[in-house]
Amino acid sequence: MRPRYLFLLVLLALSSLGLQGQTLVIAAAANLKTAMEVLGPAFEARHPGARLQVSLGASGSLVTQIQQGAPFDVFLAADADFPARLVAAGLAAGPSFPYATGRLVLWVRRDVGLDPGRDGFKVLLQPAVKRISIGNFALAPFGRSAEAALKAAGLFEAVQAKLVFGENIAQAAQYLQSGAAEAGLISSPQALAPVLAGGLVWTVPQALYPVQKQCGVLLKRSPQPVLAAAFQAYLLGPEAQATLARLGYGAP
Repeated sequence: MRPRYLFLLVLLALSSLGLQGQTLVIAAAANLKTAMEVLGPAFEARHPGARLQVSLGASGSLVTQIQQGAPFDVFLAADADFPARLVAAGLAAGPSFPYATGRLVLWVRRDVGLDPGRDGFKVLLQPAVKRISIGNFALAPFGRSAEAALKAAGLFEAVQAKLVFGENIAQAAQYLQSGAAEAGLISSPQALAPVLAGGLVWTVPQALYPVQKQCGVLLKRSPQPVLAAAFQAYLLGPEAQATLARLGYGAP
């Protein structure tokens, strides 16, 4: 075996040994559930010995946990504002970075007999839609986008009494899955999930709500800064970006 190749094999072995037992703890916005189920194993395969532990929740709730000392290494939000708060508070190891653009969609249960693709938000005014599931305005960026879109369309007051709130966008989607709401404003990746295949989907025009740049930040308290930086590089690389695009996210 050539000395150069032997050196590379030894270096690879030492790198793998150095990662044995290393766990990267990621706080991720709830809309990333499906994405992290794909990206996590792919990252671990690239870094033998390392393991990802993902905690999902509303971006606002995760920020509060980080401010209170929760042991996260990386924070992936559903917007740009929450990571910026951590940077301003001195809790970040560097600047925030965009990794995707969130897309808001209207999901309507197929059996209510309405067509959001044809009528858009007007379906929400119909008597067949008794409950509309959205995320909490204060904690979930997709909830804020939903509020902005309904107000821009001039329909917020008309449908306000129908709104039911999930703490995060994943809980809002669960209300749709369980039948607790006939319609909901959720993220594009959630609408593509098999459990919501029984619905019709309309992509909300971007002109109705602010562009939702999803940003992340590496956290200063992380005991795994090298591994955290490796995850950031992977997330922004072509493989992960292709996965995010396939799952319904826009480019960062």
